[in-house]
Amino acid sequence: MSEASIAKKAQEVEEVAAKFSEAASVVVVDYRGLTVEQVTELRKQLRDANVEMKVIKNGILRRAAEKAGLSGMEDVFVGPTAVAFSNEDVVAPAKIMNDFAKNAEALEIKGGVVEGNVSSVEEIVALAKLPNREGLLSMLLSVLQAPVRNVAYAVKAVAEAQEEVA
Repeated sequence: MSEASIAKKAQEVEEVAAKFSEAASVVVVDYRGLTVEQVTELRKQLRDANVEMKVIKNGILRRAAEKAGLSGMEDVFVGPTAVAFSNEDVVAPAKIMNDFAKNAEALEIKGGVVEGNVSSVEEIVALAKLPNREGLLSMLLSVLQAPVRNVAYAVKAVAEAQEEVA
């Protein structure tokens, strides 16, 4: 193997290790069996959610994961592997991949990383079932508004009761 080739692979390992370290979440999938149209649609959905998907050789992924301090991922990097990196939303890649896998049986989630911790398939699927950040914020807002709303209803009921008496 030439020096240039080794240097290029070392550079690629550095870049992927940096992506692993910077990512809020990473989902690793086996995409074997997907049609070109399905892969294009999946990439579009991921791109719309600011998630980057790359097909990377398993040897480079293993070295990059080791360099990033992610032990226990060796079993995940087997066969055709695509990796989805999200730097912003922890839930987005898991949710998109899980939803897409429901319609495309060929897509198989292998595992991932959530906030620097190696996660199993079950943990990724559980994460996918959580609402996204906006959904969680809307739930929090409705919980915070409930007491104010209840006070307003009580005041209105008292006012209506006094009108009836008068």
